[in-house]
Amino acid sequence: MDKSNLNVERQMFTGKIIDDIAVLSFTDKPLQQTINLNAKKELFSYIDLIAECDDVKVLLIKESPTKMKRDEYIAFYKKIMGTGAMKTELERLYNGVSQFIMNLVGLNKIVVRADSGEVIMMFMHIGLACDYRIVADNTVFQNPNIELGVVPKGGSTFLLSKLVGAGKASKILYSDRDIDAEEALKLGIVDEVIPFENLDNAALERARALAKIPTGYSVGIKKLLNYDIEELSDFLEYENDLLRKLVGSCKLGRESAHY
Repeated sequence: MDKSNLNVERQMFTGKIIDDIAVLSFTDKPLQQTINLNAKKELFSYIDLIAECDDVKVLLIKESPTKMKRDEYIAFYKKIMGTGAMKTELERLYNGVSQFIMNLVGLNKIVVRADSGEVIMMFMHIGLACDYRIVADNTVFQNPNIELGVVPKGGSTFLLSKLVGAGKASKILYSDRDIDAEEALKLGIVDEVIPFENLDNAALERARALAKIPTGYSVGIKKLLNYDIEELSDFLEYENDLLRKLVGSCKLGRESAHY
């Protein structure tokens, strides 16, 4: 297919081709659009097109210019909980995040994630599904889920345990303490920390370097590293089941009943 067809503007994101790199940039507060079926369909269709384009070697995913922070996320979650359409909207949120993670892990391209500023745990986990993570020096990872009383969505224990080990993963997930960029680098959550003003150029240069790796080699290594992708799929569905029970058996921010 003609890679120029990947230059698009959609409700949830924009797509741009730079040489053999597809740059996907989210628009304002994409999490709010995860309950919009049309917006999600456009996103996943775009990723499918990238998978079909042999001229694209790397997918670079850039942060939204304004994204949901800790307090906004808590308010957003509670708002969904307070609506009559709670079950439907939460299911769309959970399923959308699961599908996005599976698409990134299963994509036949190297995926680079660039981020900065305050990053809630759900978006941290989406980054963990990528092959390379580069962040600005002002990045702070936050866990609002302890206050909410529900486990974080996004393959938290699976992806974290695989990347940093079960011991470090448990310490991260049992704490609501912020993790700054340098600590994230030491823990292995990110691969590179860059001054904020240089992030865009550095991320593109990293993508270009990774695009030089022979396709057969890079795709083969990715498949081997993600050999347990079916186990991840099962985990994400189990995570959804657990979230349904937690949400159904507790009031947000309070200790849940037995489940």
